[in-house]
Amino acid sequence: MITSPTFAGRRYAVLGLARSGLATVRALAASGAYVVGWDTDPEARARAAAIDGVIVHDIAELSLDGAAGLVVSPGVPLNTHPLAARAREAGVPVIGDIELFAQVRGDLPPHKVVGITGTNGKSTTTALIHHILRTAGVPSLMGGNIGLPILEQPPLPAGGVYVLELSSYQLDLTQGLDCDVAVLLNVTPDHLDRYDGFEAYAASKARLFAMQSPAHDAIIGIGDAPSAQIARGLSARGEHLTKIAPGICMDQSHWPALQGPHNAQNALAAIAAVKALGVSEADIDRGLASFTGLPHRMETVAVRNGVTFVDDSKATNPESTAPALGAFGRIHWIVGGKRKGDDLDACAPYFDRVVAAYTIGEAGPLFAGLLEGRVPTVTHSGDLAAAVAQAAAAARPGDTVLLSPACASFDQFRDYEERGAAFRAAVEALA
Repeated sequence: MITSPTFAGRRYAVLGLARSGLATVRALAASGAYVVGWDTDPEARARAAAIDGVIVHDIAELSLDGAAGLVVSPGVPLNTHPLAARAREAGVPVIGDIELFAQVRGDLPPHKVVGITGTNGKSTTTALIHHILRTAGVPSLMGGNIGLPILEQPPLPAGGVYVLELSSYQLDLTQGLDCDVAVLLNVTPDHLDRYDGFEAYAASKARLFAMQSPAHDAIIGIGDAPSAQIARGLSARGEHLTKIAPGICMDQSHWPALQGPHNAQNALAAIAAVKALGVSEADIDRGLASFTGLPHRMETVAVRNGVTFVDDSKATNPESTAPALGAFGRIHWIVGGKRKGDDLDACAPYFDRVVAAYTIGEAGPLFAGLLEGRVPTVTHSGDLAAAVAQAAAAARPGDTVLLSPACASFDQFRDYEERGAAFRAAVEALA
């Protein structure tokens, strides 16, 4: 794990003891900090209580005066949680594990950091940059909103690169992360229950560059108005600003895991990032060709009787589903879940590729109504297993059965990963 004398003797309260929270209390305690942790889940509390130097106690009953930080998990809503307000009143910084990492960078062997944010494409781009670096022989670690928590992983040797996927929630909890390369892919409406409007959400993404030294490299996709505006605000950076325009034609035939227009944009961002780090063209080409993609992101799980079954469970909003629809021909589309909005407008340009839609979950009735008359066949399936069975029965050789829900999973599943696993299981259960 990453430890530092910077934390020694300081007091920290840690709210949320799941993956990143548990890694945080371990790293702080091992560094000699005084740590109090709390979680509403008794099992999480028990795991933290087993760590030497960690006290488990309800933080709401304690004074925060004098604490070096209230460290909260990204899932804690800063706009409504009373402890966040109490910490601010006490002058205690409300931070996350990424900020703790930023504070101890000076204690680590010389390294660089790449930070990637955006509404869609973060995970793929992060994993791709990490893969290209590894292919080129550069020591690399992938963390943040993907993989293992950053503080849980061993420090890289000198010359290594930390590649961090950063959600808006994580950026909200970070004040001092100066990325050597900062990437913004796009900004479209999402998580608006946590922000005072779309502009506040976009401003959260822009903080990645506000923390960055002007001499470091910024890479921004300018396919949407908020991202283009952020790029205009950084125009003084000159050669240290790379803009990625939409619609650039690329030969993706040698990149099997990077199909579709959205992956062209992801690849361009990754190429710009690793070029800024000095990776050669030959190593970039090898990395792009050998990248295998990520689970639940346009992942082919089976081909049965000439029908391809694709798991794109990670597509949790219409903007991330649209590129998947654009990547295939005749589609049997499984869509629905816990919706983040009341329309599917972002997907509309690709409705001509949908031969049938099967709606599921909380959004199922609404989406069925929206799609009626706009695609040839609409079935309100209700649940995922029924949708897979109905789609498989209707599909013919050459068709694609695509789970790309355009919704969160929390109405019927723990997370998008469980939803994707359920899709695979339903496909495997077909007669």
